[in-house]
Amino acid sequence: MKHFKRMDSINIVPFIDIMLVLLVIVLTSATFIVQGKIPIALPQAQGSEKITKPLKSIEITINAQGQYYFDKTLMNLESIQQELSKIPQDTPILLRGDQKSYFESFVALVGALNSSGHNNVEVQVEQREAKGL
Repeated sequence: MKHFKRMDSINIVPFIDIMLVLLVIVLTSATFIVQGKIPIALPQAQGSEKITKPLKSIEITINAQGQYYFDKTLMNLESIQQELSKIPQDTPILLRGDQKSYFESFVALVGALNSSGHNNVEVQVEQREAKGL
C-alpha cells in the first residue's frame, strides 16, 4: 500500500521567482521613461524677473557637457544656425544653460543668434535671494 504525503503547506518559491522577474522588468523599463526635460542646474542671478514662456517660442538649452538642444532635440551649433534661418527673426527664444556649462558654448550660441538677426532672446536663470547690505 502506498502512503501519500499530505500537503499541509503551500510552496511559494515559484511565486517569489515570478515576482522577482516582474520586478526586474519594471525596474529596467522605468529607466527608459523620458521625462521630457533636459536636466540642467540653472545659474543664479540677483534681480532677475520671472519669465513667462510665450505660446510660440524656441528653447535652446546647453547642458553641463556643452551640448546644444534646440527644442529638446540634440544638435550641433551649425544645425542650430540652419534651424534659426528657417524661423522669423521676431520669434521669442529662451536660452537655458547649465551653471557648469562652458562659457565658450554660450558665447558661440549668442554669436549664432546675432548673426542670424534674432534679437528677441531671454536667458533663464534661477532667482537668487537678495542679501542685506
